[in-house]
Amino acid sequence: MKRRQFLQATAVGAASTAVAAPAIAQSAPEVKWRLQSGFPKSLDTIYGAAETIAKYVSEATDGKFQIQPFAAGEIVGTPQIADAVGGGTVELGHTCSYYYFGKDPTFAIGTALPFGLNARQQNAWLYHGGGNDLLNEFYAKHNLYGMPAGNTGVQMGGWFRKEIKTVQDLQGLKMRIAGLAGQVMAKLGVVPQQIPGGDIYPSLERGTIDAAEWVGPYDDEKLGFSKVAPYYYYPGFWEGGPSIHLFVNQAKWKELPKAYQAILTTASSYANNDMLAKYDARNPAALRRLLGAGTQLRPFSQEILEAAYKAANEVYDEVSGKNADFKKIYESVRGFRNEEYLWFQVAEYAFDTFMIRARARG
Repeated sequence: MKRRQFLQATAVGAASTAVAAPAIAQSAPEVKWRLQSGFPKSLDTIYGAAETIAKYVSEATDGKFQIQPFAAGEIVGTPQIADAVGGGTVELGHTCSYYYFGKDPTFAIGTALPFGLNARQQNAWLYHGGGNDLLNEFYAKHNLYGMPAGNTGVQMGGWFRKEIKTVQDLQGLKMRIAGLAGQVMAKLGVVPQQIPGGDIYPSLERGTIDAAEWVGPYDDEKLGFSKVAPYYYYPGFWEGGPSIHLFVNQAKWKELPKAYQAILTTASSYANNDMLAKYDARNPAALRRLLGAGTQLRPFSQEILEAAYKAANEVYDEVSGKNADFKKIYESVRGFRNEEYLWFQVAEYAFDTFMIRARARG
């Protein structure tokens, strides 16, 4: 008897759900937004995150919420994305916050700080250390709402046309490097250059610049840097775990139904993890190919790293003294970083160090 009652109740519940579902779907509004990416389609992993977000949002809403991604420059150029989203030219932008360093140095923190957090720590700070809330307090001043939507993992130190062994070797060197990292390198004698990704190769080829950093082996191989700059340095101490953000026009964000906000947030979170996983999966083979083709892998010397670390702290003190927003968020990052590395040096470092040595022994 109890079994018959359970089956009857289940059948009624299923019927109710079947009736209710179309009503809910019919009540959901149709939304069509445009997303301006800061990256070209040829960089399938970093550009592909925008396509991933659009796909998941569409599928989760039965096509009611449509997002159309556009590659870098198709609507506005990468340097204009923050203004385009804030001003309502497009609803969404998928880009690096530090590209807008010129508007306010605080934008740099949204992506990465030199000698800052690695990818796992960055996500921990954003999701559970108050980072995203602090950033959005700042982004709101520019009519933006931001959420993490990608991470490359620790980046390489870039491509150099000549070997770099000492700080003296950096004097007068023209290098494509963005934001606060450029200010740090300038203290070491580098002449920083702001150049979009698509213009790096010809600039290196012509000798307009002497060095350039981008992301890592998988992307760098696609861009062909090894053909014009043989020395490949590591680590990219200015980007230990850089976030790529999905920027939303703040007014449009507030207009979205709560369900759509949740779906967009979830899709961005998936893209955030998916991008990092893809780079981790693809970089090893790309590095092997580059080395096999003649690329000369070099570590930055301890002298250079120590000088850069000192310069970075000087820059943070200087900017904090002039910019209250930067100071507030930087202090949050710094405190979080110090606690994280207190933990990472225990289990994480011990495990990684052993595995590296074990691999070397075969």
